[in-house]
Amino acid sequence: MNRTFVNYLGPAIAVGSGILTLIFAPLILGFYEIFQLTQYVILAIFAVSMAYIWGFGGILSFGHAAVFGLGGYAYAVLAINMDSSLLAFVLAIGTCGLFSLILGYFIFYGRLNDVYLGVVTLVVALILWKLINHTSGPGYVIGDARLGGFNGIPSIPVLELPWHGGAALDPIQMFRWFLGGLIAVYVALKLLIQSKFGRIAIATKENELRATLLGYDVRQYKLLVFVIGGSIGGMAGAMWATYQTFVDPNMFSLEVSAKVLIWVMVGGVGTLLGPIAGVVLLQALSIKLGETAFINNQIVLGMILMSLVLVFPKGLLPSMELLVTRFFDRSAAQGQGVSG
Repeated sequence: MNRTFVNYLGPAIAVGSGILTLIFAPLILGFYEIFQLTQYVILAIFAVSMAYIWGFGGILSFGHAAVFGLGGYAYAVLAINMDSSLLAFVLAIGTCGLFSLILGYFIFYGRLNDVYLGVVTLVVALILWKLINHTSGPGYVIGDARLGGFNGIPSIPVLELPWHGGAALDPIQMFRWFLGGLIAVYVALKLLIQSKFGRIAIATKENELRATLLGYDVRQYKLLVFVIGGSIGGMAGAMWATYQTFVDPNMFSLEVSAKVLIWVMVGGVGTLLGPIAGVVLLQALSIKLGETAFINNQIVLGMILMSLVLVFPKGLLPSMELLVTRFFDRSAAQGQGVSG
């Protein structure tokens, strides 16, 4: 009973807090703070996509930056060549979904084990990073979009929504729509996880052989989880492109793939809220440490990360949930003792 209460309390508080932030943050905070929060929101969506495929599908991708970068570049090229940036945004997400479908098909139906899966995804991300870096010549043009190699693609059109009169989103509107997107993604994934599909996907993650013996095609479920996570990761990449109005090959880099894994690990594998908290905590900490000059901020950040992993091996959110559950259980036991 207490455990059920805790399970529903966290998501309810998270959604409520998100809606309140969406409404009141632009009224309280300045332009810089809103701009920074928008970055956290985009990276949180990216982290949630990784949290879903890893924590609820058992798929550990070492190259998740591939869909992030592909979403950004797809949006950039399509938005430059199309009249509708909204359609470009939707097509960019679809491009990442299709990419994940093709890659996942060869991985899962090729029956690659977890080690080879991690290696293949990492290699794919590195290949895309290397490929985009070598597109700086004048011949590397798609329509009106010049890929630019390591210089990237500048002057990307900002997302325009028809119900805003067709005008480009201003920073406040972008923050509210992107935060609304994060809330929608979170709620949709929570419902999906609790559905029959979600339960079978988790069963596949926990014991693939047993799920197979029960008659489920584990390859199909893993593939669908991979496609859903890849599409959400691509959406985050498209958001990043319109937020920065610039993309470069670093979106495909090993650093981005490593960061998203760290966010999920620190927040807690097997949760969706944990990685969101991990993004906000670690990105804010990184910016704060960057303001100091007396010591290398990367060394300090690395020491903090090691400490967090050692003290909270299950992640911050699962550890907090465990403490809350123990508190309720202890309170209930004391209450029963008094009444007895």
